[in-house]
Amino acid sequence: MRTRITSLISLLAVWPLFLFGADTNQTSTAAVPPKAFLFSYFTGNGEDGLHLAWSRDGCKWEALNDGKSFLTPEVGESKLMRDPCLLRAPDGVFHMVWTTAWKGKTIGYASSRDLVHWSAQQAIPVMAHERGALNCWAPEIIWDEKRGEFLIFWATTITGKFPETAGTGDDQYNHRIYSTTTKDFKTCSPAKLFYEPGFNVIDATMLRAQGKFYLIVKDETRNPPKKHLRMASSADVAGPYENLSAPFTRDWVEGPSALQVGDEYLVYFDAYRDRRYEAMRSRDLKTWENINDKISFPRGVKHGTALAVPGSIVEALLHPVPPKRD
Repeated sequence: MRTRITSLISLLAVWPLFLFGADTNQTSTAAVPPKAFLFSYFTGNGEDGLHLAWSRDGCKWEALNDGKSFLTPEVGESKLMRDPCLLRAPDGVFHMVWTTAWKGKTIGYASSRDLVHWSAQQAIPVMAHERGALNCWAPEIIWDEKRGEFLIFWATTITGKFPETAGTGDDQYNHRIYSTTTKDFKTCSPAKLFYEPGFNVIDATMLRAQGKFYLIVKDETRNPPKKHLRMASSADVAGPYENLSAPFTRDWVEGPSALQVGDEYLVYFDAYRDRRYEAMRSRDLKTWENINDKISFPRGVKHGTALAVPGSIVEALLHPVPPKRD
């Protein structure tokens, strides 16, 4: 009799699934750990704006909001939102910067406390003073605890600068990394040269680890082809960055982002010729292992930023509270 009752209870428990189907888009509270990871990214040409994915372990990433955009671009020369870089400041506020156009002198900026409700977007004219500036690509932002300010850095080509490497990149581009600082995103310091490795360089990103700051960059040299990632280090977030490593990825990759997961460091990047994301893993930032077979990303992911966040933030994005009605 007990067997029959148990079988009946089991059947009743699963019967709703036959009627309505399992809800594969929902994640239980128990499934989100106290510490989780977010990945900000764009798709296509960046027309529809910010996309977010989340992960429990830094390897398997799932799209949030059913893969739909969280924020539509409204500012800049082309009103795009490419290369969105997301930072959670010490006060819990998220700050985001992004590429607004293929050619132009501005970067985009907005802030949010919950990644759903955003401040008014701004186009910050970081290179307006440089008549020969062609572009502002892949801006990134980090909090400078020592100086109590935000450091923003990006890649720009200024016509006529660095003639020794002219013609080594794509088209007329010959990039270096520039930077500005701000405390309030209302006023910014004059842009200045931040990193000059002696070659065409783009897609700088930063990792804080082992008491140092590591600057990961793409060697954008096309003639002869390089297009791989290298790393320099500094004791100060503001630099100077030295001890440039040998390449630690294959060629023809871009858009790196670094994340610490436990005692390991992961560097994700876009293998754009193969239209997929790949990753390398290290424990000492010297010896690297390919972990492509261990990672998965939502379809169409392009250049973004990985960061650790409290699990409660992911939980709120997975299960938003409906607005109250009067």
